[in-house]
Amino acid sequence: MKLRETLNLKDFKYRTAVSVGPNETIAAAIEKLVEHDRGSLPVCNNKGELVGIITERDIVRKFLTRKDASTPKTKVAEVMSTQVVIGSPDDDASYAITVMKEKRIRHLPVVDSRKLVGMISMRDLLGIQLEECRTEVQYLSNYISGV
Repeated sequence: MKLRETLNLKDFKYRTAVSVGPNETIAAAIEKLVEHDRGSLPVCNNKGELVGIITERDIVRKFLTRKDASTPKTKVAEVMSTQVVIGSPDDDASYAITVMKEKRIRHLPVVDSRKLVGMISMRDLLGIQLEECRTEVQYLSNYISGV
């Protein structure tokens, strides 16, 4: 299954990509993470182009450990990761899983022509693979039993 198809599934959690701007505050990013029940947010400029990603881990390790962590004005750009692993809408889900495993990441922004089109989580991809396996097992079971 292509990531494009995954993003279009009816019950897909990350259908609408929620992003944050690099000049927004860490407090605003945390509010969006909580409000939308996300573990990370892509960081996009005013053209919708991906410029980074901010994760719960970034906030804990890069922000809360700073001496000025109580400063509510700290910008996302000061804490975000700029080296972002991305997927393309034409990538296979299995490829995305492999990349995510190798890079030890749980969230993969899907980008088309530098524009963010969605986010895929490892949990979502594994859920899709599980459903595909269940369908295949059911099909084989029916075939073997002559149904």
